[in-house]
Amino acid sequence: MTLPHDASRPADPGLIDSRTAAWRLLTVLGLVTLGNSGMYVVAVVLPEVQAEFGVSRADASLPYTLMMVCLGLGGLFTGRRADRHGITPVLRLGALAVAGGFVWAALSGSIWTFGLAHGLLLGLLGSSATFAPLLADTALWWNRRRGIAVAIAASGNYLAGTVWPPLVQWGIETIGWRQTYLTLGLVCGAGIFLLANLMRQRPALVVTAPVTPGEALPDTARPFGLSTLHAQALLCLAGLACCVAMSMPQVHIVAYCVDLGFGAARGAEMLSLMLASGIVSRLVSGWVCDRIGGIRTLLLGSALQCVALLLFLPFDGMVPLYVISALFGLFQGGIVPSYAIIVREYFPPQEAGVRVGAVIMATLVGMALGGWMSGWVFDLTGSYRAAFLNGIGWNLLNLSIALWLFWRVRQLGRLSPRGAGA
Repeated sequence: MTLPHDASRPADPGLIDSRTAAWRLLTVLGLVTLGNSGMYVVAVVLPEVQAEFGVSRADASLPYTLMMVCLGLGGLFTGRRADRHGITPVLRLGALAVAGGFVWAALSGSIWTFGLAHGLLLGLLGSSATFAPLLADTALWWNRRRGIAVAIAASGNYLAGTVWPPLVQWGIETIGWRQTYLTLGLVCGAGIFLLANLMRQRPALVVTAPVTPGEALPDTARPFGLSTLHAQALLCLAGLACCVAMSMPQVHIVAYCVDLGFGAARGAEMLSLMLASGIVSRLVSGWVCDRIGGIRTLLLGSALQCVALLLFLPFDGMVPLYVISALFGLFQGGIVPSYAIIVREYFPPQEAGVRVGAVIMATLVGMALGGWMSGWVFDLTGSYRAAFLNGIGWNLLNLSIALWLFWRVRQLGRLSPRGAGA
């Protein structure tokens, strides 16, 4: 007798786009919000940690850097395990890692053990289990509304950035950062573990719809007419390039406002506005993606991000920067989820976890590289103007790759005996 949630068997294809898929999406949103808490919490406790351990600001920033790098690397491991064994075992391990990471960090006696807790547990095994594998899983449960579904799942990351910082700040002021971390370990770890039990059903591994209405099904054995290795490498390069560009305003907007004389508080407000706009962007981009497909959505988002970066060059007044920050968030929020959609559309569905993990890893590396590179360019030139130009250059690389892949899709469509693009 087969149990209803037998993890060894794919779901009935009839469950795609069903109420079951909708409840699963709600569960995913909760998992992403809980699992991605660490990347935003660590920034809030930075001043407290710096003061308690007596380290420099650069050393106090090390845990964040370690976490982001390890999160990207962990996406490959967790994605492959999800492809082979299902998402639930991965989430259970992630729950233990998140709980253990927060507890280890709370008990740490130096910045190095604090950093290792964030890198090895919260990043490598914890947060990595609750982002890329969940985006890949969500894409397999939806067909007609795949774009908006993945966008909702990805919005959990920004939602975590909205919910957790004020709660953690209140906790620091009330019970101290160590007790706050212990509480986070209990709440987030237990929450992820419980929600993981609702994810036991494996998705149906079928290609059920064309990329966009009227198009033929793509050949997943040769994405874009290329080997899977070459296609994957191009997507990873595009993801890295787009996030090197994306990181310039996100990482340096506060410092940029300080240099302009507006103060750090105004810069922090612009960053919050940017992230809030990013949530709207992800939802709208998901709706757009359902109508035009992943490649076209990537093209549109990349082009609009380039426009927003260009607007930073001639305008440096406080009010214009508020407007441009909002526009930047609105323009770029849908780019990263579109990569997950492209993987679902053009690659074998049984490999979705590891391939989405690889692209997400590239985007995180791009954010880390771009944040450092923008600072390096600023140190060389004494101005953020060159840093913005550097970001625009990387964005053009991403846009060029997206354009070439779109051209490949159109060419293959013209050669198809079915006379449709794939």
